[in-house]
Amino acid sequence: MASPLISLTSLEEVVARAKSLMGGERKIIGLIGKPGAGKSTLSAQLIQQLGDQAAILNMDGYHLSNLALRELGRSDRKGAPDTFDALGFTEILKRVKQDADQDIYFPVFDRAIEESIAAQGVITPSVKLVITEGNYLLHNENNWGGVKNLLDESWFIEVDDNLRIERLVNRHHKFGKSKADAHSWATGSDENNAKVVAQTRELADVIINLS
Repeated sequence: MASPLISLTSLEEVVARAKSLMGGERKIIGLIGKPGAGKSTLSAQLIQQLGDQAAILNMDGYHLSNLALRELGRSDRKGAPDTFDALGFTEILKRVKQDADQDIYFPVFDRAIEESIAAQGVITPSVKLVITEGNYLLHNENNWGGVKNLLDESWFIEVDDNLRIERLVNRHHKFGKSKADAHSWATGSDENNAKVVAQTRELADVIINLS
């Protein structure tokens, strides 16, 4: 296994690393981790520290709709690599890199309704650092293979699996699943996806472990 360029173990180190990439042309950081690893939490912490020159563009906005998943027979695997518009996500990242002088709108996933809302997010020309977070940024199948080359750096979050699964159960329960169904999803579909994500760890530039 190839060693990552660097290992970060504190939020201060992560923020400093992000700041070191700001300046000059717009950069994209890819934040990868298994389901429940804390990608959204870390992204929000970074934005709070970095200010208006940074923005988040989440992969989750490119979930296929519930209707599309039902028609494809993939509803019971929502969150798997083939339940996203990977090519659409790749294209928006290309625009982020190439069209830095334009407002770039993108869809945002709403967990309360389990659907994406079109054009709810925007990357403005003032943004110099875009943080994109998701499970499959380093995946090279199911049309994901074009993402990695668009990232200036890829950061993989590591976390204790027991804590991660506990977070997932609580999240699924919060958004409407029974405790039993939440546990079943977290240890079933989510865990299958986690195994796919784990296989991409060695491709990351940076390993983050804040636990």
